[in-house]
Amino acid sequence: MSGELSSAGYGPAGAGESVRASRSHWDGASATYLEDHGRTLGTDVLVWGPEGLTEDDARLLGDPAALAGAVVVEVGCGAGQGARWATARGARAVGVDLSAGMLARSRALDATSGVPTPVLQADAGALPLADGCAQVAFSAYGALPFTADAAGVMAEVHRVLAPGGRWTFSVSHPVRWAFPDDPGQRGLVADRSYFDRAPYVERDDAGHLLYAEHHRTAGDWVRLLRGAGFALLDLVEPEWTRDDQPTWGGWSALRGRLLPGTAVFVCERVSG
Repeated sequence: MSGELSSAGYGPAGAGESVRASRSHWDGASATYLEDHGRTLGTDVLVWGPEGLTEDDARLLGDPAALAGAVVVEVGCGAGQGARWATARGARAVGVDLSAGMLARSRALDATSGVPTPVLQADAGALPLADGCAQVAFSAYGALPFTADAAGVMAEVHRVLAPGGRWTFSVSHPVRWAFPDDPGQRGLVADRSYFDRAPYVERDDAGHLLYAEHHRTAGDWVRLLRGAGFALLDLVEPEWTRDDQPTWGGWSALRGRLLPGTAVFVCERVSG
């Protein structure tokens, strides 16, 4: 029956079908996603990845005191935990996400956390925000891994940031794509080329795309952000340091102590 997973593997995924698949996937996953990963994600904390590195510890957005009064945009905000974190620190924060289901979870967390934060439903490649309106933009595994048009997202973030604005985003570490998505011993042996950029795709029996995650090398990411007008300030590769951090898909203490699972790019919008 169309709509049920029929095949999974690596193959092409176009820009338009990736957007449609992401919207449908995250709408469907919104009911269980926080139940599965709420221990890591929390309600009003900015977590950069499954390793549990938080912005309170890392300070990748700059001086926390400077957030007070600043316009801050979370791109691919999901349930808005990061935007809510920024709001609690005095920022004029807004979250943007493609999925109505995830934004509904954000509104529910507003009520339980007591920190209401505005959210907008939109594709990250067409942000409904004015040119140069924001001082900070960030994305914690939001939008970028799931889009075929990462260059378009970079261009949009550059457009809405004021000159000198900070852009920080996390994605699966590019080296992870050479290894199976397995938290155990099997996941420690590379089984495909790091340089194979074919996205991971899931399709139904009619061939319709249900899910896509796009692979880019470290060099690809650097060229994308520099091509959009950003300067790279830092590249953070969080280590797995907490014994109580729960396994998440292919992320685990076993792998995390040997292989990087997340890459966090810290960038600045170049003037002009």
